[in-house]
Amino acid sequence: MDEAAAAAGTVTGGVKILLRLEGLTLFAGMVTLYAAWDGSWLVFALLFFVPDLSFLAYLSDARFGALVYNAAHSYMAPVTLLTLGFGLASPLTLSIALIWFAHIGIDRALGYGLKYSAGFSFTHLGRIGRQKDA
Repeated sequence: MDEAAAAAGTVTGGVKILLRLEGLTLFAGMVTLYAAWDGSWLVFALLFFVPDLSFLAYLSDARFGALVYNAAHSYMAPVTLLTLGFGLASPLTLSIALIWFAHIGIDRALGYGLKYSAGFSFTHLGRIGRQKDA
């Protein structure tokens, strides 16, 4: 383990791999449940990338962009929808929750984590994108 990276809060090594595998597991699980649920694949395709529209908030500034992006990519809203979907027996609400979870899962598997206000490339899973040489 890289002690300096851990002290700086940087995700590395086995922990980074585990977090990405968790994302892949979430994606695979939600797609499997959606298929078992017999959800519409047209609805899935139409809604899958909707959370990524939140990156448009970066047009304002990095702080607001991170706030909006993180709200759309945390587990809180889809858990709320899933709970409401079960409680109200609402198939559409359940479908949206499963699709939203699948989106978050594949994002995390690909390394797109929750954002810091320093900019879009600063995530809880490490830096993403091309890094400029110092």
